Amino acid sequence: MKYVVSVPGREIEVEVRGEEVTVAGRAHRATLSGVPGTPVRLLLLDDVPMALAVEAQGEGRWLLTHRGERTELEVLDERARHLRELAGAADVARGPAALRAPMPGLVVRVDVEPGQPVAAGAGAVVLEAMKMENELRVTGAGVVRSVRVRPGEAVEKGQLLVDFETGS
Repeated sequence: MKYVVSVPGREIEVEVRGEEVTVAGRAHRATLSGVPGTPVRLLLLDDVPMALAVEAQGEGRWLLTHRGERTELEVLDERARHLRELAGAADVARGPAALRAPMPGLVVRVDVEPGQPVAAGAGAVVLEAMKMENELRVTGAGVVRSVRVRPGEAVEKGQLLVDFETGS
């Protein structure tokens, strides 16, 4: 099955045939398994293991967290992409996803403020969880609409931390 994966700033073609995965023209051996009761997936890519937190956002959109960095991506198969192009939706500008806590923790630092323009990948909030600091990053260019937390505040998984609007 062929897919187009959109990450901030680029699109990547991916083809999956059993355990063989071709990413942007390069073949890899890959397996993916879940950890029951958690959003964690174990990816073995060319014999290199990786733990990823994977959260479905609906309509082919996903949030991936790897080593504390969050990335929003969209995965469309060939048919869905073709239908979107026919409908003219492929050119719709998207801003960053609202930044939510990927796990319970303590806010260590907030690096953005309302009205501030931000670029994709910019650090927004540092969250301490399980004695590790995790920098949560903006998934797309936009403007900070509101900051919902302060340093020292405890947050729950899924709690809204920062909300954005699409930049102009």
